Amino acid sequence: MQGKKHNILYLFDGMRFGFYTYTDMKIINKYFSRQLVAIFFMLLMVLTGLAWMVQIMSMMKFLLNYGVDLGSFIGMTAMMIPFITSIVVPFVTFIAVMFIYNKLISDNEITVMAASGMSPRGLAMPAIWFAGIITALHLILSIWIVPSTQAKFYDTQWNLRYGMAHMKLQEGAFTELNDGLVVYVDKVSGHDLAQVMLSDQRADNSWQTIFAEKGKLISTPRGLSIVMTNGSLQATGNAMVTGTFDTFDMDLNIVDNGGNNSYRVRRVSTENLIKSLLDSPSEKRHKIVLTELSNRFLMPIMNLVLTILCMCVLLRSSLLRRRASVAPAIAVALMATVMALFMSGSNMISSLTGFAILTLLEFVLLVGLFVILARK
Repeated sequence: MQGKKHNILYLFDGMRFGFYTYTDMKIINKYFSRQLVAIFFMLLMVLTGLAWMVQIMSMMKFLLNYGVDLGSFIGMTAMMIPFITSIVVPFVTFIAVMFIYNKLISDNEITVMAASGMSPRGLAMPAIWFAGIITALHLILSIWIVPSTQAKFYDTQWNLRYGMAHMKLQEGAFTELNDGLVVYVDKVSGHDLAQVMLSDQRADNSWQTIFAEKGKLISTPRGLSIVMTNGSLQATGNAMVTGTFDTFDMDLNIVDNGGNNSYRVRRVSTENLIKSLLDSPSEKRHKIVLTELSNRFLMPIMNLVLTILCMCVLLRSSLLRRRASVAPAIAVALMATVMALFMSGSNMISSLTGFAILTLLEFVLLVGLFVILARK
């Protein structure tokens, strides 16, 4: 460690005379990059962990209401980590870059390098390369990994909530499947039931009671159904109904209203999402698809945009001898403004033309910031 510090100090002493070699630049890049990587991963783990804990707290009802075991619950919520990471990465990149460069400015290391003849662009290149790598990884995460894990998350969530996984009927006991829906089973063998009694009082001012010799649980697109044979039914509402049946198929209908029918765009693969633009059944869904595509393809580029924005504010304010203490606050305010405009723009997209305009504006901003940074 002492040798590394000596190399940096020796480099600074040599740069006072206005020269630095390729080896010197490698030392600088490695010096900057090592600090950026360390603070980035530390912040990423902290923020992702906090967001994951919030997600766990919001889904505690799976443990309380559905009898899900702890291992399955943790495994399900862990599938949200890639999605959470894709959201926080641009902010983590910005914070890491701002923290490291502001620290180097406060320690006058940036001042020494600039006094030796290094340009703002040269000083910013380690951060730009770092943001470029993060952008590439973020694209992979958003385009392929997040849709895959989100599909597994929603499938697991549906199965734990409405499917066979959480259905644990006890022999000789009453089981409440939902408010007003109670089932009694004498014997259970897998999904086959014997001596079934079902009481349904979910509808206002009406109820029905069903007795059957046998029953079988089946999974349908809406949730669970029970097929009963050789039984009788009593129902009341506007009139009393009594009868017998050979086979009776009843939809237990325990799916939350709209829960399974909503279009979960995050779970759709990018390839299918692009194809759906050609045959979207409604303008609303078309807009949802375009918003999701902008988040998958354009949000990762914000890593570069925010990094160069931070470099422009911090390095220019430092090299022009302005008060460096207000530069981080200005950078944060500009970052919040840019992200708010981007998110608002992506949510307002309703056509491919709008998507193209948002893409063009993002690249114009990126190039414009780089020109400002590179200006002597």
